[in-house]
Amino acid sequence: MKAVHPPLFLTLAGAVVAVAIALPMVYLVTRTAGMGYEDLFALVSSSRYLSILGNSAIMAGLVTVFSTLIAIPLAFLTVRTDLPWRKFWLIVTTLPLAVPSYVGSFTLIATLAPKGSFLQILLAPLGVEELPSIYGLPGAVLAITLFTYPYMLISMRSGLQGIDPSLEEAARSLGYSRRETFLKVILPQLKPSAIAGGLLVALYALRDFGTPSLMRFDAFTRAIFIQYTASFNRNSAAALALMLLTLVLLILWLESRVRTRAAYYSRGSASLRPIPIIKLGIWKWVAVGFCTIIATLSVFLPVGITLFWLIRGLRTDYSFPNLLPIILNSVGVAALAAIFATVFALPIAILAVRFPSRITAIIERCSYIGFGVPGIVIALSLVFFGANYLPVLYQTFPMLLFAYLVLFLPQSLGNVRSSLLQINPQLEESARSLGRSSWQTITEVILPLVKPGIISGAVLVFLTTIKELPATMLLSPIGFDTLAVEIWQATESVDFADAAAASLTMLLVSMGSTLLILSQEKVKNKT
Repeated sequence: MKAVHPPLFLTLAGAVVAVAIALPMVYLVTRTAGMGYEDLFALVSSSRYLSILGNSAIMAGLVTVFSTLIAIPLAFLTVRTDLPWRKFWLIVTTLPLAVPSYVGSFTLIATLAPKGSFLQILLAPLGVEELPSIYGLPGAVLAITLFTYPYMLISMRSGLQGIDPSLEEAARSLGYSRRETFLKVILPQLKPSAIAGGLLVALYALRDFGTPSLMRFDAFTRAIFIQYTASFNRNSAAALALMLLTLVLLILWLESRVRTRAAYYSRGSASLRPIPIIKLGIWKWVAVGFCTIIATLSVFLPVGITLFWLIRGLRTDYSFPNLLPIILNSVGVAALAAIFATVFALPIAILAVRFPSRITAIIERCSYIGFGVPGIVIALSLVFFGANYLPVLYQTFPMLLFAYLVLFLPQSLGNVRSSLLQINPQLEESARSLGRSSWQTITEVILPLVKPGIISGAVLVFLTTIKELPATMLLSPIGFDTLAVEIWQATESVDFADAAAASLTMLLVSMGSTLLILSQEKVKNKT
């Protein structure tokens, strides 16, 4: 569908997102301007900071590669095969998003550290006194990969659901084997989903603070945090944040170069046809073993260690805190964030895909910036603007939801965009030729067809929001606590029993919410 001008409501949504994107950038530039030129040049040209920035880039690249290697097989197994307990694996392999990074990293250290870890104790009778070190780059890459690969998984799963089965049938009729069909037909169609998921993984790796710190890896977020807390120099911290932002922009530029203008759609009424299920045969239990290994490291292990903390607390007359109000707060604000992000992601995706221009491309590319900047930077920028220019909104729910929009819009946008690319524009042109308005075309044609992307994006935003800490602590109304805040406060006071109770509750809430959301999907698979 080609049009000179997009509908007004799409343009207005784009303008709101542009403003949301601009505020943190304006804050960083304003703070950085407070430094003298010589001090600024000395800081950004420092070999130490340039080295740390390079380390972070290497870490982000490795995490993206390994996440892809995990997510593609998992997505294919849970969507397109007769994998035993397929629904169970789908839920379990999504749950790592609900595990706070510092909790997951601590459990890996407790299990795999060189000395005193669970594995080293098990191997001690065999004469193993010390395991290879998990600290540094290997540990950081392992931990972040295990707790971020679902970004790629959910995106790839949405892409698989959107592929027209007739493409594979045509390939098979031409003599392609299943392997050739997968490599030459399915994988190329998944390119938008892989790019969207990979971008989220890379940006998350750059912004994560807890995992690199626990793994003793000198990441750039740690340098920013030290400037904010230890030296109380927010001008220097803002300058470092701008350096990280430059790396984010470079990644966005590379991502735009990788993209092509190829058409990924062949969808019409065929999109409603059942997706054929592939029989795994003798490979069935190999697939189950692969899923078990990933789920054990990313879900069962954190849950097991957390249960250990809780059991230790119960042995000392521990009493469970009343978490019901906190659960309601967490679920409510995460659900609102998911709805809010989806509402704005849809028009931005439509603008970028159906009304391509330099302006829409800039809006779409820049919408990813907030996800690549540490949450504390986004939160402090909104504190600055709220306290100085909009005190009526300071520490209110609208300000908190606005922060979530800046932080998590890309998680919904990438999935919606990849689904939209799989829709034939002729369907929309047909609707308009039959007298449908732009709004009716969107609600009656586009929304039903991009439903997998909408659901996937909403799940991502919900699971990430429920564990968000800096923005929630700095911007939420007074007295408004969430499970993430409860875990952090309990950890700070070394109350591991309370932290364990809140962590397990977060996992249960996330599992229940994910099951509820996924149950709304229409099952199209047929054996």
